[in-house]
Amino acid sequence: MKCLECDGDVKIPEDVLDGEIVSCIDCGTSYEIFRDKSGSVQIKPAKVEGEDWGE
Repeated sequence: MKCLECDGDVKIPEDVLDGEIVSCIDCGTSYEIFRDKSGSVQIKPAKVEGEDWGE
């Protein structure tokens, strides 16, 4: 699968589950795995949670 940021390779494991996070090997962008209506594995940008320093 191709990275949406840099067009690098995003390796998807054979046994990947919905909701897992994978990263581009070139730029490090994180993606969340999901399956479309046909059941094909797709990626979408992972939500990045900001640090919560107890505030």
